[in-house]
Amino acid sequence: MNKPLSYDECNCFALRQAARFVTQIYERHMGQVGVTAAQFTILAKLARKPHLTMMDLADSMVMDRTTLVRALKPLQRDGLVESKASDHDGRTYQFSLSKAGKDTFEQAVIAWRAAQDEFESKFGKTRAKALRAELFDVTTG
Repeated sequence: MNKPLSYDECNCFALRQAARFVTQIYERHMGQVGVTAAQFTILAKLARKPHLTMMDLADSMVMDRTTLVRALKPLQRDGLVESKASDHDGRTYQFSLSKAGKDTFEQAVIAWRAAQDEFESKFGKTRAKALRAELFDVTTG
């Protein structure tokens, strides 16, 4: 007979619970700027690398394109992200931050730093750095 499932043995449960906890910290800080934590990650990606196609953006964020489209729509509606047809293929669009998007991103970075500091004060800077490395290894390893 199989041993009953214990939540303290489930990697998925532990990761999702921790993700919800950490997301709440970042959402509280990002909300002051008017963006969600998920939107901030998109803005940050486009700030570092403008003119990404939908496929490249989705791949770099480990998101399916449908989810990314839903996340991009409010950013486009609010004028933070622009899209233009690729010079090579008119059916392919490239995404970049608008002027308003760059300004919002600069404000959001301040909120992000506050969220980062709050998390690291609770978890520890060294542990947080090690945790990030382990988590990035899951998706890039």
